[in-house]
Amino acid sequence: MNASVRAALLTGLFSLVTLSVQADSLSPDSREDLSEKDRKRVEKVIRPATAFDKPERFERMSAGATTSTKLINADAFSHSSANLEFAELERFLLGNGLFRKDWVSSPSSTQASDGLGPLFNARACQSCHIKDGRGHAPARPEDSAVSLLVRLSVPANREQEAAIADGRLPAAPDPVYGLQLQDHAVAGLNPEGRVAITYEDMPVALSGGETVTLRKPTLRVADPGFGPMRDDLMMSARVAPPMIGLGLLESVHEADILAWADPDDEDGDGISGRAARVRDAEGQWKLGRFGWKAIAPTIAEQTAGAFSGDMGLSTPLAPDHWGDCTEAQAECRVLPHGAQERLGAEEVPEDLLNLVTFYSSHLAVPVRRDVDDATVLAGKKVFYESGCASCHRPKYVTRRDVDDPALRFQLIWPYTDMLLHDMGEGLADGRGEGLADGYEWRTPPLWGIGLTATVNAEATFLHDGRARTLLEAVLWHGGEAQAARDRVVEMAKQDRDNLIRFLESL
Repeated sequence: MNASVRAALLTGLFSLVTLSVQADSLSPDSREDLSEKDRKRVEKVIRPATAFDKPERFERMSAGATTSTKLINADAFSHSSANLEFAELERFLLGNGLFRKDWVSSPSSTQASDGLGPLFNARACQSCHIKDGRGHAPARPEDSAVSLLVRLSVPANREQEAAIADGRLPAAPDPVYGLQLQDHAVAGLNPEGRVAITYEDMPVALSGGETVTLRKPTLRVADPGFGPMRDDLMMSARVAPPMIGLGLLESVHEADILAWADPDDEDGDGISGRAARVRDAEGQWKLGRFGWKAIAPTIAEQTAGAFSGDMGLSTPLAPDHWGDCTEAQAECRVLPHGAQERLGAEEVPEDLLNLVTFYSSHLAVPVRRDVDDATVLAGKKVFYESGCASCHRPKYVTRRDVDDPALRFQLIWPYTDMLLHDMGEGLADGRGEGLADGYEWRTPPLWGIGLTATVNAEATFLHDGRARTLLEAVLWHGGEAQAARDRVVEMAKQDRDNLIRFLESL
């Protein structure tokens, strides 16, 4: 699809599914879950910071009453919401067991744990979300890509273009390899290929004589298992994101997200965040909140998509027992699946999917460190003055009417607007997904980012893991973030160091 046609489709669809809700969403009464008294309290508490000589009230508790205050170590991302009741804690622990368990191929004597594949990326959720944290990109072409996967698609035909615009298809799948490369397979079946990434060094000169070397990745698939790849195949590498705070992000009122959307940059600040709209499992338009391009509206659907695409396991929301195996991979689709009639129609029945969803919704955000440290406060000021907070919006108050009591009416500090932004040529993958084009990415939350290496020393940053440090990640920003990135390049080294110190405190 050429750029003009793509733009027209996006503009038309955006008008149909978004503009109709914005008028109500941006009115003073858009938080229908709040009383007038509560609305005034919320408006006051979520105002951006204007003074940086001391922490804001409650700033240390990044996730409100759910915040974990347990010892900071390699398990820092694996604790439950601190305000769970005893019965809920039992559900969390059961979900944890399912999140960690290794699935096996069918047929197997362990009938409640079989059905893996036939094509897959990992045997367990924990294999990618290492200790519930961030994955990493392979450092060398020969290294394993176990916590990184590759999305695939080809140029869409007219029918597929219409399905994408209507939210019925995220992208046009490769006729043979589907929408995701699976680099593992059950016995007797070829994997689809091996991910190989090479890097080109790109030095960036900073003020004060400092130089930072970025690494520009080139992605290819070695040893394709089902014939040669198409010349027009589009590929995009994705590292597994951290799991903390997801239930709170799902509990943010839609109006509070849409309030920051400015797709035509009407205020002229260079920031034109755009809300992602997707179809949910029932076919209704919803706000996309999860995934690197915001294509999942709920944690349950994101979880079901991972079970299907990453492990080839069926759920009520994604019931195909063979996952991403295409019709062209006939030898894959005749292999036995793991659904047991006595346990349910799918390999991961509804009760198990619900337990994993509950677990994923209640992984706690760790308490902030050093919020009153002078360098942290100075770095916070730099964060605001550089324009970082224009996309990484600091705080929200979750809905009063959320079904889950633990997630209700919490002041949270995730540092995200959950909108799509053009991040420039350097980070572009050239591959549209849902309403997001090849330049756009959802603003990832920053809470917990300072503990990334504590949880997984190999973890890397950005969508494809190219950045080894927080400063590298900042320097890759372009597009709508170009001005903020350039300010970081040009500022005094002490201010840059303070900015990183602030990020490390999150």
